[in-house]
Amino acid sequence: MRQIIAPFIPILAIAASPAVASQRAADLTKAEAQTLDLAKRLIAIRSVRGPENRTAEAQQVVKAALTQAGWLDKDVEIVPVDDTAYLVATWPGSDPSLGPLVISGHIDVVAADPKDWTRDPFTPVVENGYLFGRGASDMKFDAALGTATLIALRQAGYRPRRTVVLEFSGDEETTMKTSRLIAERLKNAEMVINIDGGGGTFDETSGKPLYWTWQGAEKTYDDYELEMTNPGGHSSAPRPDNAIVQLAQALDRVGSYRFPAELSPLTKAYFEQAARFEVNPALAGAMRAFAANPQDAAALETLRANPAYVGKVGTTCVPTMISGGHAQNALPQRVTANVNCRIFPGHSREEIRAALEKIAAMPGLKVTAVSGEDSIASPASPLRPDFIAAAQTALAKAWPGTPMFPSQASGASDSMWFRALGVPSYGASPLFSKDSDDFSHGLNERIALRNTRPALIYYTSLFTALSK
Repeated sequence: MRQIIAPFIPILAIAASPAVASQRAADLTKAEAQTLDLAKRLIAIRSVRGPENRTAEAQQVVKAALTQAGWLDKDVEIVPVDDTAYLVATWPGSDPSLGPLVISGHIDVVAADPKDWTRDPFTPVVENGYLFGRGASDMKFDAALGTATLIALRQAGYRPRRTVVLEFSGDEETTMKTSRLIAERLKNAEMVINIDGGGGTFDETSGKPLYWTWQGAEKTYDDYELEMTNPGGHSSAPRPDNAIVQLAQALDRVGSYRFPAELSPLTKAYFEQAARFEVNPALAGAMRAFAANPQDAAALETLRANPAYVGKVGTTCVPTMISGGHAQNALPQRVTANVNCRIFPGHSREEIRAALEKIAAMPGLKVTAVSGEDSIASPASPLRPDFIAAAQTALAKAWPGTPMFPSQASGASDSMWFRALGVPSYGASPLFSKDSDDFSHGLNERIALRNTRPALIYYTSLFTALSK
């Protein structure tokens, strides 16, 4: 059933009188200004785990904006957790029997050393059409957009039928403890829109939108410790079973191993559609061939040789850290290494641990899963027609004519905690960027401000369609 609410006139309606159209343009201009203001204020707050973590302060900025716009103080909760905090803001719907629509994101960012940056990472700067600063693309600008959109809707008189919950975790980039707590708290949700996933690509030359993808699944993040121990001894009397040499041999086998290729309905659709926009003919051909036959050896070799696609064809495991020895003149007694795996949906932590043990093929080697509660395996979200239709409509209003197709993330996001509980979660950020402008987690992070108005148009359409 769809509720018709007379007082609210969507900002994005096509036909309108000059006076109404002028008012809608003014509403968008106001929301644009609030978005940039919120983004700047959030970037200026160092919301990084560890000493002087100011994530709770950043959550207060969001709460203040919401309460000033009509949210009751009791409906915007900031919950301290260890050195961070999470926010849950509830906009009650007219039908409490319906599961809520959750708008999900995070306020914390990865660390940034000012000595390495051209500009101070925690001083927002607008320059040449870009907003620079840590969190500009991941994901304080998107947090500001989502917040400003909901504020504009409420101030325009919109009343959602389905309760809308805006939530920002406080440690998505590290332990994800608040992410787990939020998902457990909101496990009655009908759907989650994760504004920290998905997104679009601008053409490098023309700057026009090429395509937009939504994220329906992600690989599981997992770390494994490989440990080799020996009695040790004096380096002047070498033993044949040197722990460093043994672990090095095991790591060589792990590093050169290729897990079986896999294809899901979601990744099949991705390769079929994304091939149309791949400028390298060999890569485009390999993408089509892999979608048709995931056992195509030539296609696999081409895709695995490319950093952009190697993570999309199956599980990957790679050594990332090594430590061992206790003296320069002693045989090592203990040597350890960390192997980081990104696991294709459908495989358990124990399955991959056992596989690593077999691949390493080193007697006495101990392989232990060490991610603990920082990660969890999650299934793909269903291809829900209501979400897909709402996203198609919203994208057409924001960036007319832009192709849209699904994707699977190689990294981890808060979506996995919801999916693991059976709640569909869709990464659906409207932000576009050139590949050459992607500096998330890197130096001189930035976002193109030309995204602002289209993103507000998109969120207005998406949020209203899914909350009616």
